[in-house]
Amino acid sequence: MLGIAGAVAGVAVAAGGLGTYGALSAGSQLFGQTLIAGNDPNEVALTFDDGPNGDTTMRLLDVLARHQAKATFFVIGGFVKQQPEVVRAIRAAGHIVGNHTMTHPWLHIQTHARIREELAGCNKVIEDVLGEPVRYFRAPHGARRPYVVRYARELGMVPVQWNVIVGDWNPYTARVLEERVKAGIRRAQRSGKSTNVVLHDGWDRVLGGADRLPTVEMVDTLLTRCAERRIRMVGVDAWG
Repeated sequence: MLGIAGAVAGVAVAAGGLGTYGALSAGSQLFGQTLIAGNDPNEVALTFDDGPNGDTTMRLLDVLARHQAKATFFVIGGFVKQQPEVVRAIRAAGHIVGNHTMTHPWLHIQTHARIREELAGCNKVIEDVLGEPVRYFRAPHGARRPYVVRYARELGMVPVQWNVIVGDWNPYTARVLEERVKAGIRRAQRSGKSTNVVLHDGWDRVLGGADRLPTVEMVDTLLTRCAERRIRMVGVDAWG
C-alpha cells in the first residue's frame, strides 16, 4: 500500500509541476497555442506592458518615431479609461495596442467569470477609444490556464507571450537594461528565432507610480545599435 501511495503522491507532484509550467512558463504551449516569436533572427519586437503612462509613454513614442521603429503596447483597461488620449497617440503613431486586462490579475487563479470580465472589459475600453477591434492579448505575468487562452481566441485575439524579459521593473540603469536586452537577442539568434522582448512603460499597481525613464533611455540607445547591425524592429503582427 505504501508503494501505491508513494506512486500516487509522485504523480500528483509531477502533475502539479506540469501545471505550474503550463501556467507560468512563457514558452509553454501546454495550455493552448500562444504567439512567441518568428523565425527571422534579425527581427525584434519591442513590447511594452502596463501602460498607458502619461509623459513616460509619450517620451517613448518620441524615441520610437525618431528611429522609425514599430512597437506593441499591451495596455491596462483601467489606465486606458484615465488616459484615452495617450492610447490614441500610440495608435496614431502606427503602433499596435493590445489587451493586458482591466486590472492586471493573475488569471490562472481566477474564475471563468472574472477572466471574462478582465478580457472583455479591456477590449471594450480600448475599442471605445480607438474604434477598432483588438487583435492581440498578453496575460499579466504570462499567467494563464486553458480557459484564458480559449476565451482570448473567442474574442478574436491572438495570445502573445515572449522569449526575452529583462526585469525593467527593477532599479536597473539604462546601460544594464541594454546589456540584458542584447544578451536576450543573442540567445534568440543562436536558436534561430526572432526576439520578442518584454519592457514596461507603466506599473500595474498605480498610474504614474514607477520611474520608467531608464527604459526609455535604453530603447533610444538600443535602436541605434540595432540599426547599425541591420536588425529590424517589428510589431507582433509580423508573426501572426
